[in-house]
Amino acid sequence: MTNNVAEKIKRLRKSKGFSQEDMAEKLHISQSAYARIETGESHSWAAHIEKLSEIFEVKPENFLTDETNNLEQENTDQKGGMAFQFVGTINTINSLSEKITELYDERIKELKDQIEYWKSQAQDKN
Repeated sequence: MTNNVAEKIKRLRKSKGFSQEDMAEKLHISQSAYARIETGESHSWAAHIEKLSEIFEVKPENFLTDETNNLEQENTDQKGGMAFQFVGTINTINSLSEKITELYDERIKELKDQIEYWKSQAQDKN
């Protein structure tokens, strides 16, 4: 999923005519940190999802869906007044939290596997 998010972010950046340096400046991170977001090497996009949504004028959940068309839609689709929009926002936040938790759980598992590997390597040398 992270690569899909990375690809969407890159596509949106290009559609807005921004350079990676422009985006890094807007997010208050280094250009190399931003480049890692676009290549999928970093999950830090999750920490910047609100700002990315604001910059690209899309809903946060659009980064996490499989549909590509929804990224170009305006945030004016919601109907039903402020109460409905508030509930929709809460549902979006809950959904994003779950997805981010999944990403971090995957990364923790990868890191634990690496730790076990290096522990076994160290024991083999002893």
